[in-house]
Amino acid sequence: MPKPKHILVIRLSAMGDVAMSVPVLRAFSSQYPDVKLTVLTKPFFRPFFRDIPNVDVVGAQIRGKHKGIYGLWKLSRELRQLQFDVVADLHNVLRSKILKLFFLGKRIVQIDKGRQEKRALTSGKNFKQLKTTQQRYVDVFEKLGFPLDMSKPMFSEKTSLSSKYLDVIGNDTKRWIGIAPFAAFKGKMYPIDLMTTVVEELAKTYKILLFGAGNSEAQVLEGIANKFENVINLAGQFSLDEELDIISNLDLMLAMDSGNAHIAAMLGIKVVTVWGVTHPFAGFLPYNQNEDSTVLVNRTQYPKIPTSIYGNVLPQGYEDVMRSISPEDIISKIYETLK
Repeated sequence: MPKPKHILVIRLSAMGDVAMSVPVLRAFSSQYPDVKLTVLTKPFFRPFFRDIPNVDVVGAQIRGKHKGIYGLWKLSRELRQLQFDVVADLHNVLRSKILKLFFLGKRIVQIDKGRQEKRALTSGKNFKQLKTTQQRYVDVFEKLGFPLDMSKPMFSEKTSLSSKYLDVIGNDTKRWIGIAPFAAFKGKMYPIDLMTTVVEELAKTYKILLFGAGNSEAQVLEGIANKFENVINLAGQFSLDEELDIISNLDLMLAMDSGNAHIAAMLGIKVVTVWGVTHPFAGFLPYNQNEDSTVLVNRTQYPKIPTSIYGNVLPQGYEDVMRSISPEDIISKIYETLK
């Protein structure tokens, strides 16, 4: 059987999971330069793949013309015209399963999400480090006949920032720390009042760039930025493509267990992550970071952590689990990481 020359890679969402695929695809592109990759994802995530050779992106309009079973059939017809050889399904959800039904005759390998071992982890039966999401992606390509060496991380070049950016951020010599304080669920988010204390202290030494999405987050961040010198709210000011340019110039990103952590990591930036009711053992530690760069809740005090994989389960008594982490814990971790 001839080796595939064109692979369709499916990863529609969520933001962090799509970002985690980038280092793997970058390694693939370097190690197999003769193989073309077509990534099927949400149009919004297209900038993630902007500088990887041999990678094309197709935007799935799952709320528009590709909605529902008929929409997925139409999408399958569009994709077949690209003449891919095999499918690497890095998502393995109902939508991708339906889509794959229309690819009769094509070889398909899908990610093993390790659902059973993740259930054992969140139930407290087996508290141990699980395979990372990146490794699960690597396994898919290995099954397709493309083993990957991930031992030498590769990143895109830092973007040179024009006056369009520097007019907003300022052009001084302070080191830049990005802070992305939001997360999808309350159990994963450090309280804003405590995060404001973190910002206040760090702004005495560093330039702080605040990241968020949507009007409500932008308003909260604007309120913080207005209180202190050296703090800039970037929410709503730049496109995702432009935010990637800025993030590539950070000295460090402080984030929750969230998409922004993975975006910074895929760009080769140091990341300090703060974990509430989730835990790195589930396999979502940002790429090329280690547990030394995490701030964790004390499991002796909160033994049910991780309460779920995604942070959407808050048992009674765990509502304020993040308040058990002091601002000083986070500040000292950042100083230590930036040494």
